[in-house]
Amino acid sequence: MQPGTLYGIGVGPGAPDLLTLRAVSTLARVDVVFAAASSRNDYSVALDIARPHLRHDVTIERLDFPMTRDQSVLTAAWKANADAVEAVLRTGRNAAFLTLGDPLIYSTFGYLLRTLSALAPDLPVEVIPGVTSYQAAAAKTRTILCESGENLLLLAGIQDAARLDTALTRADNAVILKAYRNFSSIRTMLASHEATRDTVFVSRLGMEGEVVARDLHAAPEHPHYLSLLLVTDRKHGNPEHTAESTSDAEADETAD
Repeated sequence: MQPGTLYGIGVGPGAPDLLTLRAVSTLARVDVVFAAASSRNDYSVALDIARPHLRHDVTIERLDFPMTRDQSVLTAAWKANADAVEAVLRTGRNAAFLTLGDPLIYSTFGYLLRTLSALAPDLPVEVIPGVTSYQAAAAKTRTILCESGENLLLLAGIQDAARLDTALTRADNAVILKAYRNFSSIRTMLASHEATRDTVFVSRLGMEGEVVARDLHAAPEHPHYLSLLLVTDRKHGNPEHTAESTSDAEADETAD
């Protein structure tokens, strides 16, 4: 029996209509959908985004990815998830693994891909790119990410503020993803760049509780997990416009 194909599908930043045509057409014909979720909860944001495009009879299987830095726990979870995917593909069924944004940028799919490729290199895998959160945030706020000979640096907010500060000295423009964890110290660090850089805060883009703020002081003290920062050189001269920013009360409600 020919094995099925695993499709790593990026479902975009939050709005169901930002899935690509290829992603939608693939979801319409796969037999199984794998939805990644933290072992601390029982829901998958990526699954909720993709749900309008799923067949009514598709099988949905949850894959738990523990939120820990214990390498032994992580390795065991990746192996268990890869085994579950392999078991489905060996029956000849095609499957999709859903991931927020793009499958190859800060995605759980990367761990699955690496582990599955090592365990079963004969299994066919295809990756369907998705719109990233920072692309959607830039479009929402009309923020120019890079032009001419400029570079764009992608950073993880889980780094400490001092490391981020050092990295910014080498970047024309930057995106800080996972900005929720060290937000207070990151905000303080970015204040030292206010004279030369503009910063836009975006959280839960395209979802309920969306927050967009050009003034970092208007951002919630404890941002949602799905939060990012666009940091750009002021020489861009981006057009001034009224940002779609929520009230303080609404901002507080998004922090959990």
